[in-house]
Formats: sequence, C-alpha cells, structure tokens
Amino acid sequence: MQAKPVTDRSDSSDQDVVTAVSGFVSRARAAQAIYAAYDQAAVDEVVTAVAWTLLDPKTNRRLSEQAVADTGLGRVDDKITKNHRKTLGLLRDLKRARSVGVIAEYPEKGLIEIARPVGVVGAVVPSTNPVATPYNKTLNALKGGNAVILAPSPKGQAVAGEVVDLMRAALRQVGAPEDLVQKLPAPVSKAATHELMRQVDLVVVTGSQNNVRAAATSGTPAIGVGAGNVPSIVDETADLQSAAEKIIASKTFDNATSCSSENSLVAVDVIYDALLTELKKRGARLLDMDEKERLRDTMWPDGRLSAKVTAKSAGEILALAGIAATKDATSIVMVEEDRPDAGSKFCDEKLSPVLTVFRASDFDNAVEIVNGVLEINGKGHSVSLHSKDDERAMRLGLHLPVCRVIVNQAHCFATGGSFDNGLPFSLSMGCGTWGGNNISDNMNYRHYLNTTRISRVIPPDRPELEEIFGNYWRKFGIQPDADDE
Repeated sequence: MQAKPVTDRSDSSDQDVVTAVSGFVSRARAAQAIYAAYDQAAVDEVVTAVAWTLLDPKTNRRLSEQAVADTGLGRVDDKITKNHRKTLGLLRDLKRARSVGVIAEYPEKGLIEIARPVGVVGAVVPSTNPVATPYNKTLNALKGGNAVILAPSPKGQAVAGEVVDLMRAALRQVGAPEDLVQKLPAPVSKAATHELMRQVDLVVVTGSQNNVRAAATSGTPAIGVGAGNVPSIVDETADLQSAAEKIIASKTFDNATSCSSENSLVAVDVIYDALLTELKKRGARLLDMDEKERLRDTMWPDGRLSAKVTAKSAGEILALAGIAATKDATSIVMVEEDRPDAGSKFCDEKLSPVLTVFRASDFDNAVEIVNGVLEINGKGHSVSLHSKDDERAMRLGLHLPVCRVIVNQAHCFATGGSFDNGLPFSLSMGCGTWGGNNISDNMNYRHYLNTTRISRVIPPDRPELEEIFGNYWRKFGIQPDADDE
C-alpha cells in the first residue's frame, strides 16, 4: 500500500515525533509489502506461530505476572485464564476463516469477494488488558495480511515490549518479516500515539474514550469501541442460584477490569430479597447508608474514579474506605440505589467489584431502570438478562439501545465470545451509533480487511412497478397511468 503523506509540524519537538513514527511506519510498510504475497497457508502459519508465544503456559504466566506487577490492575490467575481462553477462542474463529484471495462466491448474483489487506494497522491498547488485547489485535491484523504497530498505555508499555519481542521471534522462526509487528518506543507519549494514528492506514482503539475520539478525528479510517456500564436484569422466572453464581463469577473476574463486567443489578421486587440472599451466600456484602457514603468518597474523591480502587479486590477497596472487614471474605461490594441518577457515581462504570443494586416493581420497571442507567453511560454496549422467558430477551433487543443481550450467562465471559455462544471472540465491543462507534459487533478479523468484489452479468432481475407499488396504490386509491405501468 502506498505511504500516506506526512504533514510537517512547525515545532521541532513535534517534527521529531513525526520523523520517529514515520520510521516505524516505513518499516511496517516494507514488511507488509512482502507479507501481502503470502498465501492462506503461509498466513495461517504466521498466526499460529505468534499465538503460541502466549498459549505456551510458562510464557502466559510470566506475562500475566508482569502485567499485574506493571499496571497494578487485576489478578494473575484470572489474566492467565483470560489470555488463554480469549486467544484460543480467537484461533478457533481464525482457523475457520478465509482471509486471503477469494473468500466468497455468489453465482446467483454474479459476485466474487476477494480479501485484501488494509496495510499498516495502528493498534491502541489499554492498561486493563495489556497482554490479551495486543495479541487479539495483532492476530486479527496478521490474519488479514497486515502489519501492526502497537501503542500501549504508559502502564502497559513494559509488558507490551515483552509481547512484541516474543512475537517478532516467532516471525523470525517462520521466516516472516519481523517488522510486521512493532510498538512505539518507551515512554509512549500521547503525541506519538496521535501521530501514529495519522500515518497508518487503519486505527483500532480499545480503552480510553479520549483515544477513541482522537482516532475519529485523525484523518485515518478508525474503529473505536464504546464505554461499558453493563446493567443486568434478574426477573421472577430466573434460576436465582444460577444467576447469583454467574454474577459473582463475572463481577469478581480479574477484579472487574473488563468493560463487560456488570455495573448495575436490577432485580424485580418479588425475588429481590431472595436474590440478595443468594449473592450474600457467595460473599457479596451489602453496605449500609453510612458505609455507602464512605465508599463514595473513597472511589470518587474529586468527582473522578480513583485509580486507587480500579481493578482492586473488594477487600482492598473496603480497607481503603475504612470499612471494617467481616469474619467472612467479601467477594463483591453492593450498594443500593432507588433510581438511576447521573449525580450518583454509583450509576456509572466502576471498573471494580462494586455493584449497584436497584429494586424494580416488575419487569417493565426493570427495563425503565436499565434504560436510565444506559442514558448515564454505556449506551450501545450490552445488557444482561437472567430469565426463563425468551420473549423478554427479544423485547430488550428490540427496545433498548444495546448491541448485545446476554441471556443466562456470566456477562464478562459471554460478551466477548464464548465457547458456548456464537459471538466472535474479541476484547473490543463495538457499540454502534448509540456509543459513538461505527461498528455494532465484536471487533474481528473482517474489520482488518478490504474486500474487492468482481461483478459479472446475470439474468436481469428488474421488478414491475406493480410488485413495488401495488399495495400502496390500492391502499391509497392511486390510479397509475398506463404509461407508468
């Protein structure tokens, strides 16, 4: 792919950034030009080699330990599970997909679809998943015949360096150009990240909404994903034990670093107390009003979510708030709210095992509450439903501003694809126009491809006017002229 023109910056420091980033992009273009000639088997070998550098259990543990040590976010064992599960699931999806040459033929339409690389991908990755997300984006990019340059978060740049070194070694092993995978050098600056966005052919952004907005205005085609603030409904038909187990498992996983972790729980009145009892059996702790205010002051001391509580355990968060521990370990912390209120930070995304609980009078009221929560933050992402009534899932899908309705599943495991649902494995959830995104599905390898279509002549498929307008004419008494027909 032809290099994009690089605009000179007047300031010398800006020009230094432009020049430095240009060097990475130029090397990526040279590598990608070679890689673009690989056939499907050779591409798949590259993908497999790079993926094994994480699925090797010893490496996975080492990278997971480093990720937690570097960022202070999450739990090592959960990151090991996440890295393995997300990468294995992605490999399943990629192994079954064609991404080189002809990928589809539709003889009845006279169409052939050919996959083509987008070129050089700039991948912005968050500190919450500094290993799993870089692998996910890199494998998707490589599957499409592209080169990729990572722009990690400041907290995640050291482990990202380890990741890129491993990937480049795998590329050497199979004889592929090493510069297919690169990262911006440490310390990664906002200026360098934004310059990368301007020079590459495609930007894919997960994490900071500031980065998502910067990508959208970079002048480069960009795919960003929205903020999570997932609400979960439990209705009167639900299996309460199963729902409680799934909610606890999801909310505690990796200390709720995932944007797909539940942030609000809406339970209908007739099962509200019974559900809270099931949650308490599994270590959930409901705070009283005084404890709730102390927690609020700790989590949002200046109106913004404190980094001190992000992705920390429930016990650590309670200790920071000066709330005395109980004899039993706390899995998650619960606070009650009467209604969605933008002035209450508890209605927003919390990136921690803190769950806001609402009591709904019935299912209709539960839907109203969820809609109110999404209006505060998280429109477009997802909603969770625990219910035996299939029609209720359809109702949520038809009326709520969400791209996913996750039914009777542990939400953070299910939203990004699971071995027991049909969603693509991904760590980046498109939120549609509701969330300010241009995709509404899970970001996957198809988003890293251009598609060329060959069109041939087919028998004419031209409708008569009657076929299109007949019902309309008859309903409104329109008498078309004979010439019109």
